[in-house]
Amino acid sequence: MVNVNTLDPSASPLDYYGFELRRFREAAGLTQKQLGDIINFTASLVGQVETARKLPTLDFSQRSDAALCTGGLLTRLHPLVMRSQLPAWFREVAELEVRATEICTFQTHMIHGLLQSPSYVRAVLGVLDQDKLEDRAAVRLARQRIFEKEEPPVFWTILSEAALRQEIGGQEVMREQLARLLSFEDDPRINVQILPYSVGEHPGLQGSFTVFRFVSDPSIVYTEGYGSGHPTANPDTIKDCSLRYDHLRAAALSIKDSAGLIRRVMEDRYGEQVA
Repeated sequence: MVNVNTLDPSASPLDYYGFELRRFREAAGLTQKQLGDIINFTASLVGQVETARKLPTLDFSQRSDAALCTGGLLTRLHPLVMRSQLPAWFREVAELEVRATEICTFQTHMIHGLLQSPSYVRAVLGVLDQDKLEDRAAVRLARQRIFEKEEPPVFWTILSEAALRQEIGGQEVMREQLARLLSFEDDPRINVQILPYSVGEHPGLQGSFTVFRFVSDPSIVYTEGYGSGHPTANPDTIKDCSLRYDHLRAAALSIKDSAGLIRRVMEDRYGEQVA
């Protein structure tokens, strides 16, 4: 067990969050139980967050800010804390997601993490590893808060039809996931296109990739392997992947027709009648 008296706020964003939470609580003259009663969380959870043994949720952060009059500090720290819990090799990508003005991604067999539903996230992350699954799922879902920014990025995703038909987590999970994709149908900043099987050979056969674009910085292409990520700003790679993406977007179904295919797959494969 971590000794709260030796918690080093410089050790990590999570340690800093716990240190600040304890400092504000003690300045308010509250015990862990008293704060827990006010924000409707247990004293045990307050103690675990203060000692960096438990990840704070956004709700916990917002309630603690209100109760302790922190000026919103804990809520502002929350995204940093969550990103710090991502695998080390993926943290740079999470930073790119935050900075990008446009994200264009092609996925061969799975829904992109920024559009995954909670149950789909748990199914994906739970394969062969159930340890701290809820915390790991919360960390991945926290990345989706980039769409809540004052100026969120424009997000384009081209999904192979295989991503709709690969049953991850069971029928109920897939119904929820496909319904989530449909929820973006009228959102001009989140665009979903399906690359149907009928296209045959296509420029994305080499695998999934993502292109990040920025206001003034060079674009970056990201590809992924087993337990590793590969971002590059190489101009030739950027040019090649941008061309491939343009051809994939041209070959994919329109946004409207893509939504129609998603609905048909929900009805035919996952047994759900949708409007």
